[in-house]
Amino acid sequence: MRVSISISDYTWPGGAAEIRTQLGGIARAADAAGVDTIWLPDHLLQVDPRSSVDAAMLETYTTLGFLSGLTERVRLGALVTPATYRSPAYVIKTVTTLDVLTGGRAWLGVGAGYSEDEARAMGLPFPPVAQRFAHLTETLEIAFRMWSGDTSPFEGTHHRLANPIASPAPLTRPHPPVLIGGSGEKKTLPLVARYGDACNLGDHGDGGATITRKLGVLERCCAEIGRPFADIDKTVSTRFIEGESPAEFAKRCAEFRALGVDHLVLFAAWTPERTASLGPLVEAAGQSAQPGRTRPDS
Repeated sequence: MRVSISISDYTWPGGAAEIRTQLGGIARAADAAGVDTIWLPDHLLQVDPRSSVDAAMLETYTTLGFLSGLTERVRLGALVTPATYRSPAYVIKTVTTLDVLTGGRAWLGVGAGYSEDEARAMGLPFPPVAQRFAHLTETLEIAFRMWSGDTSPFEGTHHRLANPIASPAPLTRPHPPVLIGGSGEKKTLPLVARYGDACNLGDHGDGGATITRKLGVLERCCAEIGRPFADIDKTVSTRFIEGESPAEFAKRCAEFRALGVDHLVLFAAWTPERTASLGPLVEAAGQSAQPGRTRPDS
């Protein structure tokens, strides 16, 4: 069971002047603790329902670049980038750059997007849902074209690229892993089956009933296109429980593993100290390297 963290709360005592110190401490602690990935939400406004819209929020890819220079082994990604907020080529170039400069530690995390209030507030594109999924599909198609070295013109409904060059190529082979956010059974999970290396589900506190149903849908989607269900990393976002012992955490991991989950993404108001406490929990979870993905130093 791999263990990652999601950082969405950038509010610490000391205000903006303290953000870089706290984030740096968290990144170094995650690297030392054996955390698999540091995930950041890709928003311009704070959308956490436990916070307020005017609370601190950093631009994601600038922040991932900052974290990359402070770490050596932890992977880095956005959970997730809305497909309509940036042009596909720009997103792919950004993630590829992150992969090259981290020695092969980048994820592409992408989804259709959901925050209409944020888009309206900040002047971001937010077309109707069917169009957002069309943008997402084309973004994924463009990503695999660019990463494969295919520079032929791309003619989509929403995007047209005359000569999509990706140089340098990513270091991760065959390409940076792709996590598709969301768990919709009609649109998102079929896209995960076709294009994704990972999905991300929520922990609804219902004894795993929702996770079981969603993974059942994903498994059927994989079967329909002849893709092995085991190829997909099943991640679940769940809370970090302060004071949870390694034995208690191992038991919780075993319960998730029994549902078919491979990878937990823990959310909390992270501090360097809280992140450092994950070391024994990661060890108890029996973290292992992601299968099917190679880095330059592996």
